[in-house]
Amino acid sequence: MIATITLNPCVDKHIVVDGLVINETNRCAVVRHDAGGKGIDVSRAIHEMGGRSMAYGFIGGHEGRTLEILLAEEGVPFSFTPIEQETRACFIISDTKNLQQTSINAPGPRISKKELDRFFRHLWEIYPGPDLIVVGGSVPPGCPSDIYGTIVLEAKSHGVKTILDSSGQYLKEGVKAKPYLIKPNIREAEELLGIELTTEEAVIQAALSIVGMGIEVAVISRGKEGIIAASRESIVKALPPALRVESAIGAGDCAVAGLALKLAYAEPLLEACRLAAAMGAAAVLTSGTELCRRADVARLLPQIRVTELAPSPGKRSFQGEAENR
Repeated sequence: MIATITLNPCVDKHIVVDGLVINETNRCAVVRHDAGGKGIDVSRAIHEMGGRSMAYGFIGGHEGRTLEILLAEEGVPFSFTPIEQETRACFIISDTKNLQQTSINAPGPRISKKELDRFFRHLWEIYPGPDLIVVGGSVPPGCPSDIYGTIVLEAKSHGVKTILDSSGQYLKEGVKAKPYLIKPNIREAEELLGIELTTEEAVIQAALSIVGMGIEVAVISRGKEGIIAASRESIVKALPPALRVESAIGAGDCAVAGLALKLAYAEPLLEACRLAAAMGAAAVLTSGTELCRRADVARLLPQIRVTELAPSPGKRSFQGEAENR
């Protein structure tokens, strides 16, 4: 079982308009509600692919109850810690006339120390223990900046590997605890390392630098250019086919779900990257906050171009290259 942790979940409210006009009354064509937040998206994508997952995090108020109902309707298992304040709502406005999409994210409820302590007690009562924990996303007010590092270290003490997908100070603090895998995008990797990544070679070197920090697997997502992954044994590049993008929201979370589905059960990094690229690509075919569909993933898997490059010890040099189609 793969456990996911979403400290700052939300109800995503996707609004579709045909030509957004500022300072005027706008009529929406569609309003769709989805359970949201990085870990929750990962759980939803895992469930869609037939995997086993349990979503953990904080939940409160009317929006929190709505989120639970949405997950229950999808059949996604959850076990949340209740809080006094209201779960946040986030808004995605899709303008079909101008082909623009705008996201408005709330900061989230303030978490008390008592609620945080209750969450940790609840989390480590999981039995049987998960095969892998995925944690990430924004952090609500009241939580310390090193909370992801604390979760990673606690997971290690229970013999459980973690995937961390966050940004900014929360990623920097979390990396200090040396999670099993991190998955920054280009901007997040640049911020973490303090360098610009303008070429593919620079991205590869950045992934290797992250591995050198004690992370077992570093995966850097590059949008339509796929992903670059590095471990101590190999470097993998996975490239999806060219697709018409309906919405990029949730694509990174679906890619993390693909990595988790394979790596939780010790499958090769190459195959994990193949599934991650297919699930991320499938997500852009759906509108708004809808995630990947299993049928689209199955159709795209044979189209993912996966290249494995084997680095020799020390400074990177390639001993061989093989492409798998």
